[in-house]
Amino acid sequence: MNYLYKRIIIDTVKRNFRKHAGDLKYNEKNFKKQVSDLEIELRHWVTDTFYIFIGIASATFGLKGFLLPSNFIDGGVTGISLIVSAISGIPLGILIFAINLPFLILAYFAITRRFAIKSIIAIAVLSLAIHLFHFEAITNDRILVAAFGGFFLGLGIGMAIRGGAIIDGTEVLAIYLSRKTPLTVGNIILIFNLLIFLTAAYVLTAEIALYAILTYFAASRTVDFVIDGLEEYMAVTIISHKYEEVRKTIVGKMRKGCTLFKGQSGYTTTADGKTLRDITIVYTVITRLEFARLKTEIEKVDSNAFMVLSTVKDTIGGLTKKKPIHKIK
Repeated sequence: MNYLYKRIIIDTVKRNFRKHAGDLKYNEKNFKKQVSDLEIELRHWVTDTFYIFIGIASATFGLKGFLLPSNFIDGGVTGISLIVSAISGIPLGILIFAINLPFLILAYFAITRRFAIKSIIAIAVLSLAIHLFHFEAITNDRILVAAFGGFFLGLGIGMAIRGGAIIDGTEVLAIYLSRKTPLTVGNIILIFNLLIFLTAAYVLTAEIALYAILTYFAASRTVDFVIDGLEEYMAVTIISHKYEEVRKTIVGKMRKGCTLFKGQSGYTTTADGKTLRDITIVYTVITRLEFARLKTEIEKVDSNAFMVLSTVKDTIGGLTKKKPIHKIK
């Protein structure tokens, strides 16, 4: 199977060189680069497709197994679709695609063409799945419906975002408006959803609107959890005159990578301010659970070290997720 996979990639690259014979110079280096790039593209395409389809399955289960049987709603475009479907009787699958379409057109121009195309396909498949598949109501307990309906819907939205697509167009509108107004993306989404919940309270009932807020909270927290991952990362900047010992401690004891920056101390006691001291800054990324140990180890080296912490959403590559095995000299 692996041989067939390699053969297909190599044949594709060869055809590409023949097709663009006037533009691409054929040599061993270019050929290997093209093969490597195509392998990366295919690997990411398979991974993204897997995430998107898992997201669609989870969102479908959350809607059909929890929210729809109890006439509950959520925020965003999904919430609008659920309200309109409850009032008009139009199938939810059709409404989700139709109401999301303007946002996807906006994404085509405001974000990227590839993102918009992937999102259109994802939402079309979600609409089809909602229309075709049927689940028995998992529970009639309203708290469980709101909590787990929101959980599975949020899991679906988060997995789709990890796959480079969306199944709810609210984020696109928020990104676009944040560029045109002083409001942040979070503020716009909050205002948008408040309007939806107020509409639900007026059109449906106040009780359903309150449960919708609970559903939205469960969904939004799940989206954050899926996107940020199980581990919450922290970037730590350390300023110490014993920077070499700090570096060895991070790499040798903590088994983490780090980067050294050259800088100058901005604080000076002289009147002219010309005697700025050269310093070396140590930068590393760890998980929040590892910070207590890092703090202890750094204090052993230099109790006066200055440490600055900042939140990191996720990391790719480096030594954050794999530990170096070589000895530190």
